[in-house]
Amino acid sequence: MLKNVAAVLLDGVHPFELGVVCEVFGLDRSDEGLPVYDFAIASAEGPTLGTHVSGFTVSTPHGLDRLDEADLVVVPAGDTYAVRDYPPALLDALRRAVERGARVLSVCSGAFVLGAAGLLDGRRCAVHWHHAEALARQYPRAIVEPDVLYVDEDPVITSAGTAAGIDACLHLVRKEHGPEVANAIARRMVVPPHRDGGQAQYIERPLPRSPCDTVGEVLVWMQQHLDEEVTVEQLAARAHMSPRTFARRFQQETGTTPYRWILRQRVLLAQELLESTDETMDAVAGRTGFGNAAALRHQFVRSLGTTPQAYRRTFRGPRAA
Repeated sequence: MLKNVAAVLLDGVHPFELGVVCEVFGLDRSDEGLPVYDFAIASAEGPTLGTHVSGFTVSTPHGLDRLDEADLVVVPAGDTYAVRDYPPALLDALRRAVERGARVLSVCSGAFVLGAAGLLDGRRCAVHWHHAEALARQYPRAIVEPDVLYVDEDPVITSAGTAAGIDACLHLVRKEHGPEVANAIARRMVVPPHRDGGQAQYIERPLPRSPCDTVGEVLVWMQQHLDEEVTVEQLAARAHMSPRTFARRFQQETGTTPYRWILRQRVLLAQELLESTDETMDAVAGRTGFGNAAALRHQFVRSLGTTPQAYRRTFRGPRAA
């Protein structure tokens, strides 16, 4: 049973991500019949740490020895965590925690610390989408999933940026104490106990302007005719190529197939329309080439992990939905 929690900090820690951990595990809610954790903040670099907010410091009497008694060790995000070196003693403490059966949980760029400790090797993991490529590059044995809010590869739990840390912490509470406890804490925090979808819906992907040499004009035409059904043969004719040559050139210059490329552009256009217009789902489906609301929903869920209605609520609010 989860009882003892320690958050371990490095210089440059982000106060919000630290606050998430404190809010879920550090408050006494025994008056509501909720679990009380033995919670502490430990430092890996001295009793006083700077944050990425000017003039904001964090002081704690606890050092790395506090991690040795924790059931859960949390590593919040921090400034430059993706490019700095970490104290060997901290990495050893994290490895010892896992070896003795404790869990470790990272929030956002805290995943880089777990990666440096070797705890992501062979495991699926999450990080803020902005850091996903860097994490995969630095720790090639990690299986980085850039589209999810969090990943539970017990005993290693990783979460994406900022609010996804709330999702991961509440997931662990739900796993340990059941949905009623997690829901009660979520109500106190005024957050949903569980969010649908993944962080793919939050990634800003403007419609690309392709530098392709031989299929660039065709890409522009495809973007302007997303509502039309087209075949590879028709596209190849526009490019004055055989279908086989066109398909090969398209793959070489875009990294994907014509079908997948146009499908992605249709989803991008649907996102734009859901954010900026009040059009019905059928109207959005027609303008984006999906034909009907059911097909739009199917492809939207496959690509972004959430429904068009939920996406519109998230980015335009309940009145627009």
